[in-house]
Order: sequence, then structure tokens, then C-alpha cells
Amino acid sequence: MSVQRTLVLCKPDAVQRGLVGRIVSRFEEKGLKIVGLKMLQVGQPLAHVHYQEHVEKPFFQELVSFITSSPVVALAIEGQSAVEVVRGLLGVTNPQSAAQGTIRGDFGINLTKNLVHGSDSLASAERELELFFSDDELLEYPLTLAAWL
Repeated sequence: MSVQRTLVLCKPDAVQRGLVGRIVSRFEEKGLKIVGLKMLQVGQPLAHVHYQEHVEKPFFQELVSFITSSPVVALAIEGQSAVEVVRGLLGVTNPQSAAQGTIRGDFGINLTKNLVHGSDSLASAERELELFFSDDELLEYPLTLAAWL
């Protein structure tokens, strides 16, 4: 297992429903380290780059409209196999199929309003982290509980 960094976005529905704290706590309780965190309003240019792999799909404009509709909270998360671990905590994309105990299974409403985005691979994580964080916004620090994990 290797230490990885990945991106999580608490989407507009998570912000509007007041669930950001509960979502962040899931990562902390799992022993993952938050190395970057900020709230921002995603504009059209960033949304288009972020969702570039969906540009030809019929739901692309719905994705862009939703992610730009209200602020998001971006997190850079670090830990052993962070991409896979975070994806497990998020649950499958469709909240109606997501297992109870996952973020989407517990709080998600529908396929668009599914509260969170998480990088789906290490390559995606690297690309997406660069979109949402500059190098000086990502912190290096020891996690004192690491010896217990």
C-alpha cells in the first residue's frame, strides 16, 4: 500500500444541506489526513475542464449547471491507498444503489445531487488536485495518530 493524495468535492447540495462537517468527519474518522481544504465558487471554465471526459454526453450541461450553482468545498486527502479508501467511503455514484454507511448511501438523493465527487483513479486525482489546489495550498505535516493506524 502506498500513500496517495486524492480530491474530494463536497458539491453544492452538501454545502446547502449543511452536511460538509459530517462528510469531512467520515474521512477523519477513517484516519485519512486532510492536507488541503477550501470553499470556492466553481465557474464555467473550471467546471468544463473538471468534467472534460463527459463533454459529449447528454448530461454534461446538467453537471456543469449543478457544480456552478452554489459553492463547493474542496478537500485534498492523503493516506494509504487514499483513492480506493475514499471511493469506498463515498459509495457508488447513484445514491439509490449506494450501501448504507457510505456518504451517498446515507445522505444522497439522486444521481446528480449525490453530495460528493471523488477522483476515480490516481491519474485523475493528480489532474484534479492541480485544478483545485496550488502547490502552496497543500500542506505537509505529521499526523500524530499515524502510529495507531
